[in-house]
Amino acid sequence: MRIDIITVLPELMKSPFEASIMKRSIAAGIVQVYFHNLRDYTSDNYKSIDDTQYGGGAGMVMMVEPIDKCIRKLQEQRSYDEVIYMTPDGQTLNQGIANHISLKQNIIILCGHYKGVDQRVRDHLITREISIGDYVLSGGELGAVVLCDAIVRLIPGVLGNETSALTDSFQDNLLAPPIYTKPRDYKGWKVPPVLFSGNFPEIEKWRDEQAFKHTKTNRPDLLGDDV
Repeated sequence: MRIDIITVLPELMKSPFEASIMKRSIAAGIVQVYFHNLRDYTSDNYKSIDDTQYGGGAGMVMMVEPIDKCIRKLQEQRSYDEVIYMTPDGQTLNQGIANHISLKQNIIILCGHYKGVDQRVRDHLITREISIGDYVLSGGELGAVVLCDAIVRLIPGVLGNETSALTDSFQDNLLAPPIYTKPRDYKGWKVPPVLFSGNFPEIEKWRDEQAFKHTKTNRPDLLGDDV
């Protein structure tokens, strides 16, 4: 997968891609990530990428021209499956969306900033708008990092055990069941005996029951009519 990220703060974004899973995926050649500074696509000496709103109002707006120039230049070099805009009023990111995007070959992520982008960007250049929650950050950079982490870990070859991601919370609309490791007894806090019984059908049954119970308690909205 190739990910091209358009941002006004590339320095803010680089460190998460220089550590952990994302670093390993890049080093292995599974994922390519490129940062594009939007100010490099401006047409004035001040490298302006924002201006005041038509009609008045508080807050600056990212201008259409530099965004259009950047996206068009990238699209001249290759085809992109998605041009994603990170914005608080986009579709809320969930596991299903992450699964879907992880199957793509080339994506562009545009990080919003200030009050947002000129609506013409959204009308003519963007194919998908994503939010990471019902709150507002100072820019879309952190949201883009969250999105990248969510999708990169799903790409085959990134995780050491490729089945690990399939048992994460939300993959089947259930939260993950409790998990334990050694020792079996710590300060009297004991691991459920079924987990070291060797009876794998019973272990799976226990995990399914616990996942349903956990979801019903903490996220009943995921169960819909099954509650």
